[in-house]
Amino acid sequence: MSGPEWLEAGRAWAEAALARALPAEDEEPVRLHAALRHALLGGGKRLRPALVRLVTLELGGEEPAAEPPAVALELVHTYSLVHDDLPAMDDDALRRGRPTVHVAFDEATAILTGDALLTLAFEVLAADEPLRAREHARVLARAAGSRGMVGGQVLDLSLEAGGARTRDAVEGMHAKKTAALFAAACEHGAIAAGRAAVRGAAAAYGRELGLLFQAVDDLLDVTGDAATLGKTPGKDAALERATLVAALGLEGARRRAEERAAALRMRANELGSGPGTALFELGQFVLERRA
Repeated sequence: MSGPEWLEAGRAWAEAALARALPAEDEEPVRLHAALRHALLGGGKRLRPALVRLVTLELGGEEPAAEPPAVALELVHTYSLVHDDLPAMDDDALRRGRPTVHVAFDEATAILTGDALLTLAFEVLAADEPLRAREHARVLARAAGSRGMVGGQVLDLSLEAGGARTRDAVEGMHAKKTAALFAAACEHGAIAAGRAAVRGAAAAYGRELGLLFQAVDDLLDVTGDAATLGKTPGKDAALERATLVAALGLEGARRRAEERAAALRMRANELGSGPGTALFELGQFVLERRA
């Protein structure tokens, strides 16, 4: 399948699975559960859960085994967005074309929404087959914690506070803040497919994909528009954030993204996926995305 085809199939699959995972709308506390739905079901590319599904299928696994880690990963990703948007962090008013949770509800509810989404992720994983659940939980906790996403956010804040914004520093932050969850998505796929021998190669592929995705994100903040992106563009430069564009300039960041796409194709080869396969072609799809 082409990039748009597999992503659309994965998005539809993930949307249904995410809706099933949430508490009912009329379950108390109603306001909190409304905020969870606002945060989680408000659109988005669903690239991470779609990637879990894709890798599972590409490695010979079955779709039902991909659902628990895919849902859990998207819950964690969404919690991180809710908290990143808070006034104490990025102070964003727009996410996925809609008001952010602290704007639509209030700041305290947004904090608690993130807490609830994170906790629900591990409840979802705990319902999987026990041995798989243990491995999935280990992968997700590592990717989301101080050695991964949360640690990356701390590094991001330190760079904003005046740290040296070299390419290595920015990419080191990206490796934790963004790429750790992409690496987890692909490793989850290998676990779900029962392919323990390629877990490392799958994680390496996902890490490279995450670095490419973030490089393109940095570019889109300069070249994109709010209607297409679904979020406020131009904030990176306005707030003097640490990005590849800030470190390398616009053309330098474009070249770096192209290098990442080439490296991703090599990682796909290591997984046995050559030209014409979704894993091989995904880099070009991400490189050319506009949202």
